[in-house]
Amino acid sequence: MNRSVSIVCAVLAFVAACGDNPKPPEEGPPDAHVQPPAPDAPVQAAPPTRVIFFLGDGMGVATITAARIYSEGEDGDLTMDTLPYTGWVRTYSKNALVTDSAPSMSAYMTGVKMDNDVIAMSAETKAIPPGANNTVDNCAMNGANGTPVPTILEQAKALGWATGVVTTTRVTHATPAATYAHICHRDLENAIAAQLVEAAPDVVFGGGLEHFLPNTVTGGFRTDGRDLTMELTLAGYEVALDRASFAAIDPASTTKAIGLFTLSHMSYELDRDETKEPSLAEMTTKAMQILEKNDKGYFLMIEGGRIDHALHETNAVRALKDTIAFDDAIAAALVEARKDDPQLEHTLIVVTADHDHTMTLNGYAKRTGPTTGSSAGVLGLVKDVITGAPSLDAEGRPYTILGFGNGERRVPGGRASVPALDDATTGDKAYHQEAAVQMPAGGETHGGTDVSIMAIGKGAEKFHGFMTNTAVFALLHDAAGF
Repeated sequence: MNRSVSIVCAVLAFVAACGDNPKPPEEGPPDAHVQPPAPDAPVQAAPPTRVIFFLGDGMGVATITAARIYSEGEDGDLTMDTLPYTGWVRTYSKNALVTDSAPSMSAYMTGVKMDNDVIAMSAETKAIPPGANNTVDNCAMNGANGTPVPTILEQAKALGWATGVVTTTRVTHATPAATYAHICHRDLENAIAAQLVEAAPDVVFGGGLEHFLPNTVTGGFRTDGRDLTMELTLAGYEVALDRASFAAIDPASTTKAIGLFTLSHMSYELDRDETKEPSLAEMTTKAMQILEKNDKGYFLMIEGGRIDHALHETNAVRALKDTIAFDDAIAAALVEARKDDPQLEHTLIVVTADHDHTMTLNGYAKRTGPTTGSSAGVLGLVKDVITGAPSLDAEGRPYTILGFGNGERRVPGGRASVPALDDATTGDKAYHQEAAVQMPAGGETHGGTDVSIMAIGKGAEKFHGFMTNTAVFALLHDAAGF
């Protein structure tokens, strides 16, 4: 059989394998029509998956609503309002109707319900408060008190993903700690700082320098003599301790970075000195730019942590400003993610809270629109929708739109004994809202109401309906493809 016939037969056989009625080859020189099969195209690597988890600490529905009105007015939208998939999360802990941040965030990160004050440990773990020395992990010292439970961050790291933690609190505080630490009491922050060094997330930005420095250095809290900032430097981290060194971090050439911008928590947004402390949005963007160089993907947790602290102080204006700063970080993350993933086909962004607070919106208040320099807005008094005059309580006294179920400012006896409230008083940044039940200063408590959850991007459609915080873990896990 000559060469031409051989090629024709081979082509006919190939075509026959692809259909019942092959078209005969055209006549003419066979080499003009029949080419050897092309080599297999190289297999394209799957695009990296990014999972970004936003946690507004204490950010209940009332706080979101008040922040929206404060910033945009009743008809406006925050960025988080525009995320297409929404649901509700039940936040109770293993032993309490009202959770604290430690077990709630741990449930998101591990899928396990645990007792209040416990961080990322098995369900039987009992909270053991620290003694005078919180440098030592007394959880381990007490023996047989539970076992560590892997977190999503740790699972991501084990698979070769990049990982990051960004917060406005101390980086050793309960919420950020629940991504990388395992301990029987959240107050063991010196021990948690040592666990951070061991866990080695690629990027960490926030406050809490005091837990990384020996107590022989001004501001240091450690009693074991360790300077963890030096250990991190030796481990290859770029260490930033102020705004200037944060700005000097080049995401293009940096793979590991830690920023500890304050000894304790970072400033409230209302009080933040922009020349000294980066914003949450700035930290979010830089963290993403560093992490996105990993060709497998990354997991990043971002906390608006000081929302919670302002609510404990019943200081609504600071809580609302921090909620807006948190929302700005969500907007910044969407911008950064869409640079190379315009449709968010490989990026999941989830926004939720660990618990709510006792703040509520009172009365049949006339609409206020956003708060401005000339209008207290939602920070002001309840006013009649017809006359615009202040509405009055049973004692004939005006009262505020925002109030708390419990808090430090409860007027003893009849309210007629104190000066009447006005918008100038209640709109001041130092004003603490009145409460129904009196608590010590700063002692307003968390609430037990369900919190909202919002999502966009890869797998976001699964975040709907009512769920527990442990179920959120499973959804995050699935979206990451673990």
